[in-house]
Amino acid sequence: MSEKKPTPKVPEGKTRFLKTRQKKANEKGFVGYDTIWESFQKEVKYTTPKRP
Repeated sequence: MSEKKPTPKVPEGKTRFLKTRQKKANEKGFVGYDTIWESFQKEVKYTTPKRP
């Protein structure tokens, strides 16, 4: 049958708001990736406006 080739190690990907990391291969040889998003905006607590 076919021989399983070792998967090459991929370096961590970095962009402005996204990071990707390679996961370890499972028993079937599937390699997944973790994606980590950084927030685009800051969240500010809402305050009610003053009454006229």
